[in-house]
Amino acid sequence: MISRSKIIAGIEIGTAKIAVLVGEIVDGSSLNIIGFGQSTSRGVIKGGISDFKQASDAAHAAIHAAEKQAGAHIEGVYLAQTGTHIEGFYNEASVTVSSPDNLVGAADIRRVCESAKAKTLPDGRTVIHHIRRPFRVDGRMAADPEYLEGSKLEVGYWTVHGDVNKVSDSIHIINGFSLHVDDLILSSLASGVMVAGDEEMRNGVLVIDIGGGSTDFVLYRDGYVVRTGTVPVGGDHITNDLSLGLRIARSQAEAIKLRCGKAVLDSADKGKKIWLNGDLAIGDRQLSQHGINQISHARVDELFGLVKKKLADLLSPQKVAAGVVLTGGSARYPGMAETAEAVFGIPSRMGENPSWVTDELRGLEYSTVLGLLNYGLKNENESQAGGRKRKTGGLLRRMTQLFDKDR
Repeated sequence: MISRSKIIAGIEIGTAKIAVLVGEIVDGSSLNIIGFGQSTSRGVIKGGISDFKQASDAAHAAIHAAEKQAGAHIEGVYLAQTGTHIEGFYNEASVTVSSPDNLVGAADIRRVCESAKAKTLPDGRTVIHHIRRPFRVDGRMAADPEYLEGSKLEVGYWTVHGDVNKVSDSIHIINGFSLHVDDLILSSLASGVMVAGDEEMRNGVLVIDIGGGSTDFVLYRDGYVVRTGTVPVGGDHITNDLSLGLRIARSQAEAIKLRCGKAVLDSADKGKKIWLNGDLAIGDRQLSQHGINQISHARVDELFGLVKKKLADLLSPQKVAAGVVLTGGSARYPGMAETAEAVFGIPSRMGENPSWVTDELRGLEYSTVLGLLNYGLKNENESQAGGRKRKTGGLLRRMTQLFDKDR
């Protein structure tokens, strides 16, 4: 039997970087990572494209580097979606089981799903994900309700939607390199599957992906996604605050942040001084380590506070037994986990990418692109197994239909 392969790429167009990871899927069942490319992001603010030409040039540089290393042309793209324009709402529906013997059938499942996803969006918005919660048959939770006995079938969806123009902009960038976007995946979902295990998702876990310009989060419970979202604060905001608070150039603030910054207040740092440049040249001066920590802590405390506010009563030690897992490039800032634990009141830790990932990609800033390939493998596997085929062609014209997916 001849093996069939497809070359796919996970692409993340972020505020700080654009990352492209290329994988070869063989027979829809195995994935080999064969190429990687990265460039400094330009023309992207808080996850949204502000300068199309600059963002395109940066993305194309990363794509070219990844294809060159892979020695192959990308056939399909799984594109990350983030930004403050992304919102969500929850909607439930119920139907009466139609069979005389009260056995749930495929038609009942189809009717209840269509009803739960039928809520109309405002003009200018498009669905990115329909994320399904567990089915319930007469109140009993069921992963697959078909052939179960009951009179009432219920299901709910967390529907994630975005600004149609902003979503289109990111797709146009990829199309401009003669590539086809197979699917859009929320950044939070992509990174979440990399750093949180199945047992943690069942017990309840909050994954927070801290990027340069924004922060994505996803809350899991009972193995399902309960809520996702984005807040407009990231690592770049710490740099900006240090620049303003210490009255130094932004480049100096970034260097100070990376060299000695902390997101937590430490009494041992009181009275400690550090040099601005460390070269003792004209203009070099001493700064208060405690002052640097105060500025950093205030911004990080605000970041986690915004996430907590969005989740409201969904957070509790009982509902999120596995705690908080942090990922993303800015999550590595010292003291992040300690501050998260203080804000949320539940155990918090730094995430880790899977052990099979090469050293080059072990950094938490690559959780999203790794997760995109994971989704790509899953979708190709379902296709090979006779699952629902992805729509092709006319992507922007049939945006709502294409983005309608159950996850």
